[in-house]
Amino acid sequence: MLGFGVGERRMSSVGMETSCKALLRELQHIWTEIGESESDKDRMLMDIERECLEVYRKKVDEANDAKARLHREVAAKEAELTALMATLGEHPMYSPMEKRLTPLKEQLSLVIPILEDMRLEKEERIKQFIDIQAQIDRIHAEITGLPHQNSNVASFSVDEHNLSMLRLNEYQAHLRTLQKDKSDRLRKVLEGVNDVHSLCCVLGLDFAKTVNEVHPYLHENGSKQDTNISNNTLDGLSSVIMKLKTEKKLRFQKLQETVESLFKLWNLMDSTNEERRRFARVTCICELKEKDITSSGLLSTESIKQTEAEVARLTKLKASRMKELVFRRRLELEEICRRAHIEPDVSTVPEKTTALIDSGLVDSSELLANIETQIIKAKEESIIRRDIMDRIDKWLAVCEEENWLEDYNQDSNRYHAGRGAHLNLKRAEKARLAVMKIPAIVDNLISKTFAWEDERNIPFLYDGVRLVSILEDYKLTILQKEEEKRRQRDQKKLQNLLLTEKELMYGSKPSPKRCNSFNRKASGYHVNGSENGFTTPTSRRLSVSSATPELLTPRSYSSRYHGYFKETRHLSTTPLNFVALSKDDNTSSFTSISGSEPESPLG
Repeated sequence: MLGFGVGERRMSSVGMETSCKALLRELQHIWTEIGESESDKDRMLMDIERECLEVYRKKVDEANDAKARLHREVAAKEAELTALMATLGEHPMYSPMEKRLTPLKEQLSLVIPILEDMRLEKEERIKQFIDIQAQIDRIHAEITGLPHQNSNVASFSVDEHNLSMLRLNEYQAHLRTLQKDKSDRLRKVLEGVNDVHSLCCVLGLDFAKTVNEVHPYLHENGSKQDTNISNNTLDGLSSVIMKLKTEKKLRFQKLQETVESLFKLWNLMDSTNEERRRFARVTCICELKEKDITSSGLLSTESIKQTEAEVARLTKLKASRMKELVFRRRLELEEICRRAHIEPDVSTVPEKTTALIDSGLVDSSELLANIETQIIKAKEESIIRRDIMDRIDKWLAVCEEENWLEDYNQDSNRYHAGRGAHLNLKRAEKARLAVMKIPAIVDNLISKTFAWEDERNIPFLYDGVRLVSILEDYKLTILQKEEEKRRQRDQKKLQNLLLTEKELMYGSKPSPKRCNSFNRKASGYHVNGSENGFTTPTSRRLSVSSATPELLTPRSYSSRYHGYFKETRHLSTTPLNFVALSKDDNTSSFTSISGSEPESPLG
């Protein structure tokens, strides 16, 4: 055992050393990334070593104190154990050599149970010597039904210096037989009485009246209680219990069916919590098994009648409120679909449901069940679309920043020292960095959408339009916008050249003024919070001479091209042909949106 402990500690030490080295390497790597100097690293390493030494020193002192305390405790326990063993005639449990080889905690863990057993055994033997004869007389009287006469226990005397088992075995043999017989009978009687009491409590019956049919004193307490453990009592209890269990099973089935109907009506009628709270005590029956029902009066006749009356009342009310419930569930379905940007099922639109209910061709319950199924389906679809929808929201947020940045760049007073100007400058810098990520965001969204469609073999629709089509048009619109900007720059250079030639020819230069045909405000898009969540870009962002279409985000696209690209098709992976574009536009079509500083009108 000692060798195994040393080996185990050696393996633990090796493992700890390996872990410490790995943590030290990781710590040094972190310091290097932070940029700590070598002197700071050495200082921190010395602090770590000093802390480790203090911890070890503290643990050694604590271990020495614990060792001394264990020595004293083991010695005291062994002395008491030796005295008890001498009294009971027992021999030592282990030799001194084994004691020296055994750790102190193991010695203590071995001594304490033995010592406790010896104490209990001594007390038990003394008690048994005093009570054994009286117990034999009393048990015999109870089993035979004869009147019991108390024995004088004070007449028994015990020699506590000699408590061997040899003197006790002759009495115990007969006593154990009587005790077993009495224990079995008494346990059966008590279990039977408890079962009767529990069943009467659940069923709302009179326990005293029920148990009196078996024995008139089984339900009484006090000195006059006469516990009858005869065969007649046991048979009578078994018969009563069987009858009560049968009644409990019938009432349980009846109340469970009634509560299930009550739940359906509550859900159908959208009953308030106050109405449901009145029957909260009986509704728990649906979650319990028959054997687990222990609440007082839960299966009473009154409780069942009250529940049945509520079911009858709601059933009468159901017919008059069915149309309202159908419309309410339909509004809930439309709200779920609106948040998920999916198209609700048109088979249950209010116009159709109203016509069907009024005509009587379809049962209102069937319509309601159909809408409930559609709600469950819409919720499930919202969950599987959540990842793509989060990425769309991120894209739209960056587009909002792009719109703000374009407006900011058109503001000629943006560099004036005004209130909040520094905040706008910081936001503009952050917006430029965010807008530069738009190409990656769009490409990632397209790839994720393709993966989603391939996995489920269905197109990902956003308000009825395929998302990939929206992203295609968005990228194409960005390219068209860049082409328009390039064309305007070329026109401006040509105009400046003509102005220069005119100046050389006539010797004068016209006053510089901004030309309306070269309005630098590029086309863009806004995502304003209208009633349905979608608006088209404002016309103020279109230049007079520009025919560039608006940037199409899902919110602006859905209102303009609803129902477009219904067929399932994938975005072509071949690059678009941009040969017609000028060589000046070699940069990405997306990065130019980041809002470079506008040129001077005369530059």
